Amino acid sequence: MSLRLLVPLLLVLAFCWSAQTRAEDIAIRHISLEANDDGYILDADFEIDLNPRLEDAINKGVALYFEVEFELTRKRWYWFDEHPVSRQLTLRLSYHALTRQYRISRGALHQSFSSLSDALRVLSRVRSWRVLERGEVGAGTDYEAALRMRLDLTQLPKPFQVSALTNRDWNLASEWQRWPLQVRAPVTEKAPQ
Repeated sequence: MSLRLLVPLLLVLAFCWSAQTRAEDIAIRHISLEANDDGYILDADFEIDLNPRLEDAINKGVALYFEVEFELTRKRWYWFDEHPVSRQLTLRLSYHALTRQYRISRGALHQSFSSLSDALRVLSRVRSWRVLERGEVGAGTDYEAALRMRLDLTQLPKPFQVSALTNRDWNLASEWQRWPLQVRAPVTEKAPQ
């Protein structure tokens, strides 16, 4: 094989290897979806690996917004797939220099931590998130559920959004985790005592 063919081949292999190693910056470790009287509750565990550029941005006061996305799809052979449910949960990770504390915010709720590793440990656990309301989808129907977490680049300050377009360090996301789900009717009556 000539040197002219070998160099491009090695460059392509190096690019594919580096893209593959960077693809799993967020990994889904565990998903639990349980039915109750009100609908379905989701618990999930993620593994978040921040690169040095993102850690530096947080420590300099840039807030990072993480989106946890849940989708329910019903396959149809005669038309496009139906997407009856799509939910998003926004989690904000920030650092406050005056108090030297990391903060996770979910809506109006805040929780502070003394270290980034503690904050990431809590950020990586989603608990008791109601993703389906009772009666929202048909009971006994087969669906495909999907879940992922990603860094929401649209909520970054504008200069960082421009940088994120050209730099892979800002692209932080898990792959979609998909699994079959048959929705059953939630229990509507209490069991006799």
